[in-house]
Order: sequence, then structure tokens, then C-alpha cells
Amino acid sequence: MFIILPASVMAAPYAAMVMDARTGEVLHSRNADTRLHPASLTKMMTLYVAFQAIERGEITLDTKVKISRFAASEPPSKLGLQAGQRIALRYLIRAAAVKSANDAATAIGEAISGSEAAFARRMNRTAKSLGMTRTTFKNAHGLTESGHMSTARDMTLLGRHVLYDYPQYYNLFSRRSTHAGVREVANTNRRLLGAYKGADGIKTGYTRAAGFNLVASAERGNERIIATVFGGKSTASRNARVAELLDMGFRRAPSRAPLRKPTKPGYTPDDGPVVVAGNNAAPKGAGKIIRLTGAVKTSLRPVLRPGAAATPVLVASTETPDAAVKADDILTALEVAQAAAPAKPTPVVIPMKRPAARPGNVILARAEPEVVTRLSTSGGRHWGVNVGRYPSRYKAEKVLLQTALTEMSSLDGSLRKVVRKPQGFDANFMGLTREGADLACRRLQARNVTCFTIGPQS
Repeated sequence: MFIILPASVMAAPYAAMVMDARTGEVLHSRNADTRLHPASLTKMMTLYVAFQAIERGEITLDTKVKISRFAASEPPSKLGLQAGQRIALRYLIRAAAVKSANDAATAIGEAISGSEAAFARRMNRTAKSLGMTRTTFKNAHGLTESGHMSTARDMTLLGRHVLYDYPQYYNLFSRRSTHAGVREVANTNRRLLGAYKGADGIKTGYTRAAGFNLVASAERGNERIIATVFGGKSTASRNARVAELLDMGFRRAPSRAPLRKPTKPGYTPDDGPVVVAGNNAAPKGAGKIIRLTGAVKTSLRPVLRPGAAATPVLVASTETPDAAVKADDILTALEVAQAAAPAKPTPVVIPMKRPAARPGNVILARAEPEVVTRLSTSGGRHWGVNVGRYPSRYKAEKVLLQTALTEMSSLDGSLRKVVRKPQGFDANFMGLTREGADLACRRLQARNVTCFTIGPQS
């Protein structure tokens, strides 16, 4: 007698990996190379490609994305976008990272590559460049699809690259909630973020075929650990297992270790040439290669257009001193040129008329002294710029210093201020005018730094 269990109670295969994020050393693994359904862990790659496209200037955070009927029809979890609606890319990124919205993920892919299929191909090329050797993506959201598979090892590698390749966006994953353009959305990982000390990301995933998946990262002092779980039975049991794995990682990781960030890969196009200098090898399957082997040795003089007269060209003489131009010849030529030059015109002096004296019957107006009742020392500098929320005061101060050094011109004279909030520490630049704050934020966004202006406090 066989009993067929419903899909909701069938356990998905379990896999796990723990890694020291600083060095990439694997501290624990179980079934880490088994190809399984990644579910919404897929969106880490969707967001990684989006960050890459912004960095390359293909799209901006403020680009208005038109939502297609296909994207709007994606099943939940979703933001509830409508076909034909236009929304800034930054809100789609927030919705995909925090709420794990499927419609937002599909819209991101279509905005960057034109179609979900083309975007999936770019995801796979990017995965290969990151060393994710056992991953194949078929869509941007991670809903179950034949052949859409990954491993605990590959997803751990991807989480590490998101952390170190695009640190300016990593704070998205630690937000308990965020505004996604149309409404406020809550983080699907908020329980672990609130319960585990040092946790600051990164991405959850769930489908019936996958079970409850999670890639999580936590930082304590100088140590940072990444833990991945596939096939959890529930949100609570998955979070408990991830907490155990993170604890294991902190116990096994050395207190001090050199930071060896992963190598950030270059962009690999679908078609077209990849320029390779010297003998450096291009990624396999990258398309046609243009190999630069050396400098140009000669440059041929172009042929004159028919009917055009040749223009004499003065060339420095390489002849012997006897055949070269003599100094007496140069002096003679100068004398002839000066004699032929027209004489300088004699300047004409126009006499200035003395102004007439003021009539004696004119009464002068007497200026009354201006009374200043209140002196403002701020000059209207009541505005500021926020560059993110961070889990510790140290990280917020570090980001403020780095940002100030990269954008000195527009932030000159501002005050770096860390404000403690219930959800973390806000990194703010204060003491700016409204125009100055707008300018600084625009310039920071051009440098791919997420920011928003802060108005005067009432």
C-alpha cells in the first residue's frame, strides 16, 4: 500500500553551506553541490545584474520602467503593479530585494534586456563569470521552472559577491521595511534580522518544490559569516537552522583574518567582440575576440582628394648644419616682414568733460539705519542628505567619511551626523541648502550611491 503525500507536506531536499566571508573559506557544507530549486534566492542574481547595468550606464535608478502585461501577471509574492504603469527602477529594486516581489523582478529583467529570456541568458553568463558552475537560470524571479536550478555553494558565492562587489546597495537587504513607490513593504527576512545579533541580510526564498531557503550574512566585530540553507520545512525551523550555522561559523572562523575580496568580473556580452589586451584570455564563449598585439609601426599619408592642391607643410630640418637655414637669413626675413607690416595707428585721445556741479536746491534723501532683529547663522542650511541606514554606528560613520571623500565639492561645509533609529543608524550629511542637498544627491546617484534629501525638521 502506497500513501501519496500532498506537496505541502513533502520535504524538499536539504543542503547547507557556511563560509567565512572575509576569506571565502568553507567552514561547513552538506549536499552543497546538489542542484536544487533556488526559489527567490534567484533575485540575488537579478539584483546583481541590475547593479551591474547601473554601474555600466545602461540604466539609472531614476529610469521610469513601463510595466508589461507579462510582468503584471506574475503570481505572488508581488507588488501589485499594473500593465502600462510606469515606475522608477529604484522602487522595483527595493520591492525585489525587500518584499521579494515577482512582478518587480520580471520588470527589472525586461527593462535591462528587453525580455525575460534575454535577461535569463545574461544571468547565466554572469553566473559563469562568478564561478557558479552548477547554476542555470530560466527566469528573473525564481518560481519553479524546469531546468531552473542552483546549489548551496553557488548561492553562497553569489551572496558574497553581492556583499563585496556592490556594497553601496547591500543596505537594501537589511531594511525591515521600505517604500516601494506605490506602498510600504515589509522585509521577508525581518524575523531573522530582528532576532540574530549582527544579521544584516540577505535573501529568502520559498516554493513548494524548493522548501524554505535562505542566504544569510552576519557581522560581529571583525568577523563576517555567510550561511545558506536549502529545503527548510518552515520559516521558523529554517531561521533556527541558519542561526545554528551562523553560530558554528563564528566559532570556527579565526578572530583575525585577511580580507580577500572576491574578484569582481567584467561584463560579458551576449554577442559582439570582447577586447583583450596582450595575451590575456577572454572568458570561454564570450564571442569574437579582438586581440591587441602591439603598437602601430607606420602611418601612411592619405591621398589627396582629386582637384585639391597640396598644402605646404613645414618640417623640422634633419640636414647637416651647412645645408640648414643660417641665422643671417632669419634676421633678413624678420626685417622684411617688419617693413611690410602696416604701421600701428596713433591712438586718438578724446577729452573727458567734467560733470556739471549739483544744483544747490537739490535735497538729498537720508538713509535710515536697518534694524536686524534676528541674525541667522545657518544661511538657510536646514537640509540634508541621507546615504543609508546601517547596523552599527561605526559602519555609518565609515560610509559618511568615504562618501565625503568621493564627493568633496558638493558636500563641502556639510556636517556628518549619525542618527540612531530603532532599525539602525542613519548616515546623514546636514547643514545644506535645499539646492545644495538636491545637487549633492544627484551627484551621488550619478556615482551609484543610494541617497535621498532630508527636509527641515519642524
